[in-house]
Amino acid sequence: MNLRGIPLLPGLLYRPAANQTKLANGETEVHHRPKRGWIWNQFFVLEEHMGPDAQYVGKLHSNSDKGDGSVRYILSGEGAGTIFIIDEVTGDIHATKSLDRERKTHYVLHAQALDRNTEEALEPKSEFIIKVQDINDNAPKFPDGPFVATVPEMSEVGTSVLQVTATDADDPTYGNSARIVYSILQGQPYFSVDPKTGIIRTALANMDREAREHYTVVIQAKDMAGQVGGLSGSTTINITLTDVNDNPPKFPQKNYQLYVPESAQEGKPVGKIKANDEDLGINADIKYSIINSEGANMFSISTDRDTREGIISLKKALNYERKKTYTLHIEGVNTHMDPRFSYLGAFKDTATLKITVGDVDEAPVFSMDYYIMDVYENAPSGTEVGAVTARDPDSRNSPVRYILDSKEEGERYFRIDESSGVVRTTQPLDREDMPWHNITVMASEVDNPSLLSHVPVTVQILDVNDNPPEIATDEEVIVCESSRPGQVIQTVTAVDKDDFANGQRFSFALPSQLPVNPNFTLKDNEDSTASIIARRRRFNHLTQELYELPIVVWDGGEPSLSGTSTLTLRVCPCQRHGRIRLCQGEAFLSSAGLSTGALIAILLCIVILLAIVVLFITLRRSKKEPLIISEEDIRENVVTYDDEGGGEEDTEAFDIIALRNPAAAEELKFRRDVRPETRQHRGPAPSRRSPSVELDEVDVHEFIKQRLVEADMDTSVPPYDSLQTYAYEGQGSPTGSISPLDSPGTQSEQDYNYLDDWGPEFQKLAELYGAAESEVTT
Repeated sequence: MNLRGIPLLPGLLYRPAANQTKLANGETEVHHRPKRGWIWNQFFVLEEHMGPDAQYVGKLHSNSDKGDGSVRYILSGEGAGTIFIIDEVTGDIHATKSLDRERKTHYVLHAQALDRNTEEALEPKSEFIIKVQDINDNAPKFPDGPFVATVPEMSEVGTSVLQVTATDADDPTYGNSARIVYSILQGQPYFSVDPKTGIIRTALANMDREAREHYTVVIQAKDMAGQVGGLSGSTTINITLTDVNDNPPKFPQKNYQLYVPESAQEGKPVGKIKANDEDLGINADIKYSIINSEGANMFSISTDRDTREGIISLKKALNYERKKTYTLHIEGVNTHMDPRFSYLGAFKDTATLKITVGDVDEAPVFSMDYYIMDVYENAPSGTEVGAVTARDPDSRNSPVRYILDSKEEGERYFRIDESSGVVRTTQPLDREDMPWHNITVMASEVDNPSLLSHVPVTVQILDVNDNPPEIATDEEVIVCESSRPGQVIQTVTAVDKDDFANGQRFSFALPSQLPVNPNFTLKDNEDSTASIIARRRRFNHLTQELYELPIVVWDGGEPSLSGTSTLTLRVCPCQRHGRIRLCQGEAFLSSAGLSTGALIAILLCIVILLAIVVLFITLRRSKKEPLIISEEDIRENVVTYDDEGGGEEDTEAFDIIALRNPAAAEELKFRRDVRPETRQHRGPAPSRRSPSVELDEVDVHEFIKQRLVEADMDTSVPPYDSLQTYAYEGQGSPTGSISPLDSPGTQSEQDYNYLDDWGPEFQKLAELYGAAESEVTT
């Protein structure tokens, strides 16, 4: 069985139904096996068929077909029955529709031969392919067009601008349908295009952006390798020349004129000038400068980045009377140079600006920028302090009038002569109250008072010796109880409100009209200090705590002044060796470093704790069980208390004085301000009796009996027996005390000063003997 199609179509294969093998002797051996009906590879059909009849594709034929119509051919697969049909008797295949290769390149179908009578398959189902053969039916296209490109101006010939690429939907493997060639339709002679690659290049040298900036180029892509009959497509490229610095700045004019009044403020703009540059962006940036010294000394120029103008400003004040015109040579230079165009010359230009100074009516000008004057304190009113001078700078030289600024406090102390400018005082001045005064003097023309000028004037008040000196400290001076004669208590200095010249030297002495001070003396150290010195041994703060010491101080001024200050000296028991001259209470607070706020906080904490303790005790007492457990159970009971006694300090439950002095206790029950009577004893009184003997001569037995009667008669006590114990130790010894402290007699004249050298353990003993010695002396 074989297949017949279009003659000489590629892909059609035919082979014998039986296999043959050549043997070694040259004979051929035939292998018999079931025959395969058809062998083929593929069919071809042209796309875009526009004829009235169906397009013939090929023919299927089976060796089982004897031509009697007993074989029926059928197709299945892609497009079977719709696009492709087959003649069931002859096996001819036709395409009924026009095909487009760009939509579908091939179709896969299956063929089978059946017995028409039995519908049995005469051959197994086989697969074959129908390929759509391409024709040139698609023009090239530029999918990314239109394009925008840039190239620097003045570029060399052949500078690459842009590459464009066209696509063709036809089959690039069959014929020339997809072979594209590029050509330029518009844009010559400025640009060219490579026919194979589509690269656009410059074709003309020295294209100037300032002459023409935008170009439109049209590129054509044609298939069939550009041959006649090929299809084509085109695109547009908008090319812009970018700027380079190929143009120097130019001033529109070479000479300019400018009018500036002499009243123009320093640092303010007075005019503008501009040079033109045909370039763009940074290539047109210009830096201006004044290149002659005459103009550079008086004026400055800067560049406005937005407008690229040169802003001319005034550096110094103008004066029409001194100079009426100025000439400025101004240069404008590009800041970004392109070395490729250095052959064009310097990228700069110059212009001349003539400035005319205008005359205006100016305010008076003082001879100095500020004035410093001085006057002695306490000078009488009307004393001359100094003078200011101002003049009219204009050519008219109008007279000037002077006044003081009324907004300042200096007007109360000074006045100024309107014509001469002399400053005088209006009242005596005190240097110690205000050593410096600042005033402002204003000057105006008599003909034009609206124009004012100001000048600051500083007046220094000179010192005279009008303040007496005084002691520098107001604090108390601490005197240790263990001070010895000749010991320096403290060194004092003096202060003086007058200045350093009059107050740097002081002399000290005690008042001469007062008697000699037996406790202290004063030594002038001749260095503006004085030392307070003790004149006797030991002081006792219990005997006398405070001492006053008047001191006279003289200054070194002319004339010399003196003042008397009284110091307060406090006697205190000093700490060890008297090195820290603070009272013990003060020393404790100082060492603790506690401030007033900290002490208040501590006291508040203590009060809160005490309140908590009192509340706790009250609650405990309120929770105690009653002494009588039941109303019916009234009998003698032993009540046990859970409270501990307070010892000797517990005086609430029982007054212990009664045990030591029963007679006094009996009397104090009714009156505690009268001493109880004691029994009189005959016979000579002893030289010294103990106080306890005198108080304990009352009969204790009588005292206890009296207390028993009181307890029986008291209706407020509980109705059961109670036990009271009195710790009475008996009366004192009739021999009295053997302590020498209470015994009369002649005091010993022994010196106990050596106890001071025994250390702090014997300090109290030394103080006791020292106090006794002081009492004897007194």
